[in-house]
Amino acid sequence: MRGIILAGGTGSRLRPITAVSSKQLLPVYDKPMVYYPLSVLMLAGIREILVISNPEYLDDFRQLLGDGSQLGIDIGYAPQDRPRGLADALRVGRDFIGDEQVALILGDNIFYGHALTEILRRERERLDGCTLFGYPVSDPERYGVATVDDAGRITSLEEKPARPRSNLAVTGLYLYDNEAVELAAELKPSERGELEITDLNRAFVEQGRARLVDLGRGSAWFDTGTHDSLMDASLFVQILAKRQGIRLACVEEVAFRMGFIDAGQLAVLGKGILDASASGYGAYLQDLAGV
Repeated sequence: MRGIILAGGTGSRLRPITAVSSKQLLPVYDKPMVYYPLSVLMLAGIREILVISNPEYLDDFRQLLGDGSQLGIDIGYAPQDRPRGLADALRVGRDFIGDEQVALILGDNIFYGHALTEILRRERERLDGCTLFGYPVSDPERYGVATVDDAGRITSLEEKPARPRSNLAVTGLYLYDNEAVELAAELKPSERGELEITDLNRAFVEQGRARLVDLGRGSAWFDTGTHDSLMDASLFVQILAKRQGIRLACVEEVAFRMGFIDAGQLAVLGKGILDASASGYGAYLQDLAGV
């Protein structure tokens, strides 16, 4: 399975702080926002990842993440010259995906759960068609909303419905069989001129091959597209770090625990951060490495 992080868009809801920076490079407590979706793909065991962003920000992402070799993964980059919808990521990444399955994650989505790694691995193994991930919310009219049958198959998808039929919001993480690439290529732009991810997902719903995993209790999900949600996410990450010692989306730790790098490589990464500044982040990595 290949992984795609869609880190494009204008970040208009976060102006003026996105006037000179990509939204996905903004800090969420102690890490750039893009670390959070990157860590999710890594937890799913995905080691070949494509970052899609606006052309003017690609060099910034390259400077931050490099080619991924320091994390034991392979990161590539591709431009999206203007927002064309979420499903456009499968068009942009067509050559990268090749004949493989693909996980698409939005660059401003943050996930947390004690069973998240197990869920991702299980759903990757049982994938047939598409698998979406739902989260119960109190204001489903703001989101894409799904209804499911007793087997977890999706029976309907609605985009920001005035009268939602459920409270399950569809999050920004999508697993697809390879045929999604062809289906995305056949999509027609919506009234707002974009290729809608909901239209792609409905194609699998019509085939009876779309599942939804309810993340539910014990999990947290943030869409950090507004000032308030960005602040909420930062406070959540801070509380985990200070009260429980959990550093959410520490990609170096994820790489180590997934076996992508060894303790010696982790220690080198921690020392590099410590040498640049007296960072608690660097000290944390060295402690993990047993230095």
